[in-house]
Amino acid sequence: MTREFVPSRLDVNGFAEAGAAISGDEPVRNFQRLHAELVEPSDDLTVQWKAEGERRRGADGAPVPWLNLSAHTRVPMVCQRCLAPVDVVLDVDRWFRFVADETIAAAEDEEAEEDVLVASREFDLHALIEDELLMEIPVTPRHEVCPEAARLSAVDPDFEASEDARPNPFAVLKQLKPDGDK
Repeated sequence: MTREFVPSRLDVNGFAEAGAAISGDEPVRNFQRLHAELVEPSDDLTVQWKAEGERRRGADGAPVPWLNLSAHTRVPMVCQRCLAPVDVVLDVDRWFRFVADETIAAAEDEEAEEDVLVASREFDLHALIEDELLMEIPVTPRHEVCPEAARLSAVDPDFEASEDARPNPFAVLKQLKPDGDK
């Protein structure tokens, strides 16, 4: 009998013990927080992901659940140089080690090279995929070479004209001053 694992309610220990693998090719719109970051959302955008579980011996010799997550997508964002749309590739390939509770996870996560998470019978793999993709978004998305030269100054002729039309405040004060005062 083969066990079926559901990404939204993943039994991490069972998944790792079985050495199972699951994958998906889902629309970006299924990842609401990621979808909200896009400049021109499209129904054609997808996230390809794969998760593989395994057990490894821990420092004490007991089996420890591990999960390898890989995910890939290409999303439209705003170039921070030219302000035009730019396609940004988001690639994730990470290992996660699972522990029994938050206290252990917090203590071990600082020293570990891998990410340390809490094992659960209903772990939300979908949320982890989205979190990891969001962390891959560059702080300043931009083209390698912008299709148009970036405007480095802003000139507003109406602003300049309104400045010229306004009277000098000191000239206005001088007009208020009686002629006898010098």
